[in-house]
Amino acid sequence: MIETERLYLRQWQASDFAIFAEMNADPEVMQYFPKLLTPKVSDVIANKCQQLIADNGWGLWAVSLKGDKENSGGFIGFVGLNDTHADMSFAPAVEIAWRLSKEHWGQGYATEAARASLNFAFTELGLEEVVSFTAVINKRSQLIMQRIGMTDTQDNFYHPALKSTHPLAEHVLYKISRQQWQNI
Repeated sequence: MIETERLYLRQWQASDFAIFAEMNADPEVMQYFPKLLTPKVSDVIANKCQQLIADNGWGLWAVSLKGDKENSGGFIGFVGLNDTHADMSFAPAVEIAWRLSKEHWGQGYATEAARASLNFAFTELGLEEVVSFTAVINKRSQLIMQRIGMTDTQDNFYHPALKSTHPLAEHVLYKISRQQWQNI
């Protein structure tokens, strides 16, 4: 478990799955994704996140608010690290990603958890670089990338899982090196 001032980044629990499914069915939360997710697909993703953390000791952690004495509730989404898909032009790479319920937007939680994730990436995993990417039109996530010290590579790409004509196909690519992170 990773602890920040206001959050826990932790292993997924069964009680998180229903809340995660609600998030993945919310049009605002999923605005920059190709489609809303069914509860079944959402559960598959949550199970995969849970398994990767169990196997590797890191991944897309469940995020909960402090104040829950048992760390079992207060689930607000996920933030963490993930290996990029092999078909990405910049693979292999480790990405930092997040998805929070809209009730918790605008409070700095994604930024706080992302900073803790970068700390883990560079100090515990010894990574040399971390990437992040999103649809060009997703300015909210780009602001988080900038707040955590990442820089726009100006090397936009088309997501391989989407047709080039899809409105979300073009993506920005941000990066941060260990040295850049140490200088923040």
